[in-house]
This record gives sequence, structure tokens and C-alpha cells, in this order.
Amino acid sequence: MTQNDETAPQPVLDAQTQAFLNFLKASGRPELHTLPVPEARAVFAKGQALVPVTKMPVDVEERTLPVGPNGKIKVYIVRPQASKEILPAFIYFHGGGWVVGSFETHDRAVRYIAATTRVAVVFVEYSLSPEAQYPVANEEAYAATKWISEHGAEVGIDASRIVVGGDSAGGTMATAVCMMSKQHGGPRIAAQILIYPTTGGSPDLPSRQQFASGYFFSQETANWFWSHYSGGRPIHTETGACPLRASVEDLKALPPALIITAECDVLRDEGELYARKLMQAGVPVICTRYLGAIHGFVSINALAESAATKAAIEQVCGMLRDTFAARTSGQTA
Repeated sequence: MTQNDETAPQPVLDAQTQAFLNFLKASGRPELHTLPVPEARAVFAKGQALVPVTKMPVDVEERTLPVGPNGKIKVYIVRPQASKEILPAFIYFHGGGWVVGSFETHDRAVRYIAATTRVAVVFVEYSLSPEAQYPVANEEAYAATKWISEHGAEVGIDASRIVVGGDSAGGTMATAVCMMSKQHGGPRIAAQILIYPTTGGSPDLPSRQQFASGYFFSQETANWFWSHYSGGRPIHTETGACPLRASVEDLKALPPALIITAECDVLRDEGELYARKLMQAGVPVICTRYLGAIHGFVSINALAESAATKAAIEQVCGMLRDTFAARTSGQTA
């Protein structure tokens, strides 16, 4: 145990989170890193599907975009039910370590955001690892964002009002899309929403050590995800995989950011370090740490009714409303 571990305050988990962790321990459910990839995907999906949750009624259009490194990217365009409006877009990249996850595992929060914020959520089903490794997911994410910016009118989207975001690995992809948009001169992105992103922090960070096991998302699982995504290549120097490697100059003029972190998460410290680095670059940042929360709390269906989950989703909705309202009134987002 390091000195940081000894002096760090002990977290207090909320009742739903503690019950969830107790259930996982009692059930003997294997950690994902102990399973073959197909089985890990099935276990992750089943864990979400077995929990009864309320899902907002929305209109969902499945569409294949003729872009990206493989020439096709599947997206789900989620709109408020029966909406005929031209809506702003929230382009969303899901978490799951680039290895697991899908629209079905993340649609509860996505539906809620679309229905209550009156935006079109474009959910990108990027290619998973190890079948597709870095930088394919980033290239698909950028290509999908660019397509929406150029063809938004075809799908009822106001292409001048786009926000990107995601959870965990998806948050990392959102940062990459913002940097790629800067490098390529577009498309214009009004804001970025990063929910407990992985940004390439040192394994010596206090949160990496304090929460390495026992809090749902372990350091071993994080390493397993990374090995599949990287294919064993030294991509830790790539800013698209590890945004903390970006210089302050690289980050200047990136879109305003909302960054959400969870107290009991191996990725907490690197998410907050990235927030500080964006601030050093002059980027407007709101960074909120949710005490007693674990990695994945926004998307885990078993935690849908926890106060932290509800508050975080409302914070995302508030960021979208404020950003798009500013764009509508002609202010700088």
C-alpha cells in the first residue's frame, strides 16, 4: 500500500451500488477478462438485459452510412417519438473497452436523453476489438460525425448543431473526434461530453491503485481491454488512444467539455487530469466527480435508479440544452 492509499479517504457507496457489488460477489459472475471475447460480450449483454428498467418511447432508425475505413458504419438515430422537427445531434460512442457493448446495452440512457432533451442521438456501432484494432474505431467515429455534418438534412438533423460524447472508451473516442476535427478543419463540434473516459493515465495514479479490484471494473479488466484494442502495439504514445499525451497546444480551441468521473473508479484520476489539461489549453470545462459511484454507473441498468445515475444523466441533458440554446441564439457554444 502506498502513502497515497493510506491517506486517501475511504469511499462510502450508496445503497444501490453496494447492493449491486454484493450481488456480483454472491453470484460468482466471472470478470470479463477471464472469458473468451465472445463469451464476455454475451455476459455483458445478459447482465444488462436481465434487469427490468424503464425505457422511454422513442423513434429509432437503423441506418448504414457508406463511409469509414470499411465503407460502412451502422448507426441508430434516436429521436423523440413522432418528432418531425429538424433536431440538433448528439453523436454518441458507447463504452465497453472497445471490446464489448452495443446499442442494446446502452439504449436506456440514450432513449432518455433523446426524449427529454429533444435531440437526435446518433448512436455509432463502431467495429469492436480484437477484430478491429486502433485506430479503426476512431476513424469510424470521425467518419460518422463528418457524414452527419454533411448529410444531416437527409435524416432530419441540423448539421450546424453537433455535440459528441461517450462513456469510458467512447469518451476517449469523443476526444479523438474533437482532435481530428481540429486537424482536418471540421466538422464544427459545439461541445464534448466525456463520461468517465480513459485518457491514458499512469498505472501509478492513486485511483488506479485504490480501486484496482472490488469495484466492478478492475485494473485487470482494463488491461485486458487495452491488449485487445492495441493488439500489443505501443499505442500509448498516440494521442488518439491516450489523450493525456496531447500537448496543451494540441488541445487549444477544442470544444467546451463536460467531464464526469466516478469516485470509485480506476479511471477517475486520469479523467480529472485531462480536464485540467483542457483548462490549461483555455478550453471551458465542467468536471464533476460523483462520490460513491463506480465505473459504468451511468449505463449499468442495475443502478438506473441511483441518485448519482439520475443526476449525471440530467447533467448531460443540461449540457446539451445549454449548448444548443446558445447555438440557436447565435452565441458561441
